[in-house]
Amino acid sequence: MNVARQLRARLVVWVVLGCGVVAALHLGKAAIATPLLQADLGVDLAGAGWLTGIFAVLGLLGGAAAGAVVAAVGDRRALLLGLGVTAVAGVAGAAAPSFELLLISRLLEGLGFLLIIVAGPAILERLTTGAARDSAFSLWSCFMPSGMALAMVAGPLFQTWQGLWWTGSALAVIAAVAVGCCIPAGVSSGMPGRLLGNIRRVLFSRASVLLAVGFALYSLMFFALFSFLPVVLMERMDISYRSAGLLSALASVVNVSGNLAAGYLLKRGAGRGSLILFASGVMGASGIGIFLGWFEPQATFLLCLLFSAVGGLIPATLLASAPLAAGETFLVPIAVGLMMQGSNLGQLLGPVVVGGVTAAFGWNAAGPVVLLAALAAGVTALLLPAALQRSEPAKEGSPERSRSGDVQC
Repeated sequence: MNVARQLRARLVVWVVLGCGVVAALHLGKAAIATPLLQADLGVDLAGAGWLTGIFAVLGLLGGAAAGAVVAAVGDRRALLLGLGVTAVAGVAGAAAPSFELLLISRLLEGLGFLLIIVAGPAILERLTTGAARDSAFSLWSCFMPSGMALAMVAGPLFQTWQGLWWTGSALAVIAAVAVGCCIPAGVSSGMPGRLLGNIRRVLFSRASVLLAVGFALYSLMFFALFSFLPVVLMERMDISYRSAGLLSALASVVNVSGNLAAGYLLKRGAGRGSLILFASGVMGASGIGIFLGWFEPQATFLLCLLFSAVGGLIPATLLASAPLAAGETFLVPIAVGLMMQGSNLGQLLGPVVVGGVTAAFGWNAAGPVVLLAALAAGVTALLLPAALQRSEPAKEGSPERSRSGDVQC
């Protein structure tokens, strides 16, 4: 491969990652804006939980269907559509005069988010191969903590929550321009047969279902903490809004270390189930310590860092397993879509359940929620290796891709 093709491959990966970061920023902005929303609209913790949780409703209902649509209409078109919907919904949210209309705009932002995070991996699957594909998926898994961290850092810089919403929409427009300039369109969706038939194949794949369940449990644990982390830090550490945003950003961005470590360890033969089992155990134990308030404030924040950093092993491992679970290249977007359904289920349940139990019983009640999710994730990790092994024969007969626009690395 010549230098120009190498640079093109890297540019594609970074542009796709940038789109994911913008999408995650729209998800995370509600958490850092909670104090501003409380002052402006009188939103309580339960309402703040719904502002984050409702973002996931469409993804929960139609993740696999979105994957089928992405495969049928083209990943680049779907990515552009997702960025456009996100930008428009963000503008509508900034102009919303009431909490109810803001919730509706968040629902539409969730649609854009879903299209972005399903189309992004589909583009990487189409345009990278071999070791470059493994590296690309590992890097892609960093989009969530990076976007969340960006939201936490940027949020306190705005005097109003509307300013954060307007800026997020502008970033979505910029990302769409970058996609139009830098990412080639696929010449074919490569998806034979009927949409419903291919969705059914993925839904009846035990490996794909386990990946979705694992993502649901991880997201539940992650958003149980990070949807309320700025508020937790302000209450537990008695710090300012800006300081809480910076510390929350640090806690979020260390998740990237786990994402990248998973890619490194998988290349060297680490067991997928073992990585998920270890990370789930650490998240569960850390979550108990964080929410029950057993430690001094500084030690509690260190537990937040541990929770995030080790937890990052899980999404990277799950995403890297999607091609193995799907078996066929044209089924990968649907498998990723099903995983995003699981992720959105966790995004919905985490903040809503924790917001509800916290409003009723205090922060201590959130600890058992995280622990139960961690135990269930551990069971999923034990079942996953055998399920992936049974999926491998379906892949052995699939031809190597040689489509126009592929970046061979």
